[in-house]
Formats: sequence, C-alpha cells, structure tokens
Amino acid sequence: MSEATQIVAIDGPAGAGKSTVARRVAQQLGFAFLDTGAMYRAATWRALKHAVDLDDPQTLAASTEAMNLVIEETPEGQRVLVDDEDVTQAIRTPEVTRLIFKLDQNSAVRRTLVELQRRFGERQPTVAEGRDIGTVVFPKAKCKIYLDASLECRTRRRADDLEKAGRPVDLDRLRDEIHERDEKSRNRADSPLRRADDALLVDTSDLSIDQVVTTLERLARERL
Repeated sequence: MSEATQIVAIDGPAGAGKSTVARRVAQQLGFAFLDTGAMYRAATWRALKHAVDLDDPQTLAASTEAMNLVIEETPEGQRVLVDDEDVTQAIRTPEVTRLIFKLDQNSAVRRTLVELQRRFGERQPTVAEGRDIGTVVFPKAKCKIYLDASLECRTRRRADDLEKAGRPVDLDRLRDEIHERDEKSRNRADSPLRRADDALLVDTSDLSIDQVVTTLERLARERL
C-alpha cells in the first residue's frame, strides 16, 4: 500500500478523545495504532530525567535524537519504554503535561519525531493521532479526521483520567492549562494545530466513545 491509502490521520486539541478513539478504531480496522502524543511525552520525560535545559533547542534536540523509544501494544494496553525503562505511567504526570509544549515548539525535535512517525506509517497500515498528522506527517492520507470538543468537555475528560489514576485534580487550573496548551499549539510557528482542508470535522462533545468509534470507523472505510 502507498502512504495515501494506508493511513487514517486523526488530529485535534488535547482532551478531544483522540488516543482512546484512535486505538479502538485501529483495532476495528486491523491497523497499527500510532500515539504521537506519547512520543512527545516520552521525549519530555527523558529531558527532565537528564536535567536537560528545556529552553536550549540544540541540547533538547540532541536528547530526543539519543532517545531509544519503543511503543508497543499489549493485552493490558499501550506500553512505552524509553532507554529500556517502562515509562507508561511516568509520561502522564502533570509535570510532563505542563512542559511538553517546549518540545512541541522545538523544530529540531519535531523533525526527529516526525521522521519516526513516517517510518512507522510506512511499515504498516496505521491509525495515527496527534496535532499535525494530516497537515504535516501524512499530508497525502486519504482519510483525515479532525476531532474537537468544547473546552469544558475536554477538561472534564482529562480530570476523570487523572482521578482514575489516583491523582488530585484542580479543575480550574486544569482548564487553564488545557486552554494554554491549545493556544500554544495553534500559534506555534512550526506545524501549528489546524484542521486540514480535506479533513472531516467530528465534534465529540455530546457523543459517547462508542458513538465516536462507530463514526470514525465508518468514515475510514468509506475513504479507504
């Protein structure tokens, strides 16, 4: 298959349900699942572990290039390893979430991770989710979907995830952090978050996960 026929590209802001939905759609289609957000989180976690200056573009890029990253699907869910260390839970901490934008906005880091993402998609039919999948990573994908939801809805979903993980949640602060990340993603100079011209908009605010999965699977089968 060519790049254009084997990729389902799903973009959208934080908390729109991209990861959960994309994973299930991939299972329904028999495709691989690519969580690009986990890649940026892994690179952020590694930089923090090694006390890398997140405001030094060259050092941050070098840390990302040196990262040995493995993302695999298991019966228990996705597993993320950085330099042979299981960081599946560690990359979801509030600290990583708060600082990930520094890697989002680093062009050299983005080039490294985009190359990894393209290699992944070239190896197998893939459902990929992120913020620049349909616009930058796989611009020739025949099936592009932009998932969105209201800020209140996305905040509540992220709060539920954190509470299930046993982490305390300040709802107002979380809402502000998501809004700030939205603004930084949309206004960054390199690969800003935006809906591709040929992407289908799906608002998930009033839809259940099952409804979104069904909708996206139908759209994928129609487009592919």
